[in-house]
Amino acid sequence: MGRIIVHLHGRASDSKMNSLIEDYSARLKSKVRIEIHNSKLSGQEYLTKLPSNAILLDEGGEMMTSVDFSKRFDEWTISSDDVHLAIGPADGFPKGHGYSCISLSKMTFPHELAAVVLIEQLYRANEISRGSSYHKI
Repeated sequence: MGRIIVHLHGRASDSKMNSLIEDYSARLKSKVRIEIHNSKLSGQEYLTKLPSNAILLDEGGEMMTSVDFSKRFDEWTISSDDVHLAIGPADGFPKGHGYSCISLSKMTFPHELAAVVLIEQLYRANEISRGSSYHKI
């Protein structure tokens, strides 16, 4: 069974954001691992630290509903390969990177808030898959 690895460009400096990231990741500890990269890396240097099959979170990426994302989550968790999701640095990823992308929204978020939203959506996807009442339709 593959794991989902969320790559973050530095630890959240806002303690409330960091607390939310830790809370949701603790709920998902058996399925999701957080990997924190040095925040001093440029966007290009950060890309070199990511696997070539990483999926970047970018406002221009593929849009989907939480239910569609949960289906993708199910595919990832039954796969034998790890899936790598990456939140970019504050300035975003360099253009023309060639990686596959997913969008959390058409809006732009600070990278720390994007990390919280992504990890909450992973938790939501897990709860949808489990059939819990966390996700209200």
